[in-house]
Amino acid sequence: MNIGDKVRFLNAVGGGRITGFQGKDLVLVTDEDGFEVPTLRHEIVVVDTDGYNLERKPAPGRKSKEINPYDAAERKSRAQVASGETHTSVKAALAAHDGEDEGDEVDETYAFAGEDTDPADREITFRARPLERKGADQLNLHLAFVPADTRKLSVTEFEAYFVNDSNLFVRYLVLTQHGTDYRLWREGLVEPNRKVFLAKLTHADLPDLERLTFQLIAYKEDKPFALKLPLNVTLRVDGTKFYKLHTFGDSDFFDEPALVRCLVENDRPDKSVSVSAECIEEALITPEIESRRDRPARKSDQVGHATRAAVPGAATLDRNAIVEVDLHATAILDSTAGLTSTDILTCQLRVFHQTLQQYAKEPGRRIVFIHGKGEGVLRAAILKDLKRHYPRCTHQDASFREYGFGATMVTIH
Repeated sequence: MNIGDKVRFLNAVGGGRITGFQGKDLVLVTDEDGFEVPTLRHEIVVVDTDGYNLERKPAPGRKSKEINPYDAAERKSRAQVASGETHTSVKAALAAHDGEDEGDEVDETYAFAGEDTDPADREITFRARPLERKGADQLNLHLAFVPADTRKLSVTEFEAYFVNDSNLFVRYLVLTQHGTDYRLWREGLVEPNRKVFLAKLTHADLPDLERLTFQLIAYKEDKPFALKLPLNVTLRVDGTKFYKLHTFGDSDFFDEPALVRCLVENDRPDKSVSVSAECIEEALITPEIESRRDRPARKSDQVGHATRAAVPGAATLDRNAIVEVDLHATAILDSTAGLTSTDILTCQLRVFHQTLQQYAKEPGRRIVFIHGKGEGVLRAAILKDLKRHYPRCTHQDASFREYGFGATMVTIH
């Protein structure tokens, strides 16, 4: 018996390998669970000998067997592979294998016949096909910010990621805006259902990224797909929110808390993205046309079908026209992520006051504030502020046929 031999117990179930000896009769056996079991020598039997640990000597009067140098080399190679210390190249391994079969000397300059270059020297061009998810052929893109340390938000760094939650390749350009000029910040290609790292940022970097414009082209490789229009999306990044812990929450893309801003949802730019100046100018020139384009996609989101101002709070060309201001959080905020209900209510009332101050010098102007039915918190706050700050203005419920129970009409006097 030697250390490394595999043995089996005679008086019990199981076995193991010999790891040592204590005296002449006691053998230390390590079982499959890693426990070392002291066992008497006569209570175990050897079932497999570790021949590599033995240095066998020929018996007296018996000629030793001639050692094949290739067998020794193979044993050495296997030992190196098992220990992870081998540095043999693919070319050398192939050459050694052929030399063993043919009994010829191994040549380091081995090359395949009829070829100028060895395939082992060629660049690997294989690319695994990207994984696709069922029902993910519509474009969904996100911009995410992950803080390095949520306990030190005032001084920590943030990692920015571009998330592709679709089965499409997306070629992207990210531009920063400086006045009327733009500067290329990042560009690249993101594969389907992958996210790419954009940059590591500090609080000092955020003001330069206040307005980010994404130019996007989506497609599939080596297979047919539904054509996607090129997109030009502008997103406003509010750096003040990066100081608040509740800004960062759980998401489907990160294990750590993250701020995830939607850029494109189901092939269309998300509602939270900012509108370009050109779009606002066009809306002011052709309010009727633009108001028809700006209706919600879902019927459940449509409060009424009256003509609305193209931009909330913007003056219409007709002084007798009703100005409609949608006070829903999704209509006045880029994102509600990290905001409490009190924060949202404050923003809604700010828009309410700004609108009334804008039309304060237009007697007879009628303004419809769309607040939704909900629990009536916003409506009650509006009526309270009307009574306190605008006693000369009158109010009434807006047309039920057009707005249901979710709107209040205010008339300027």
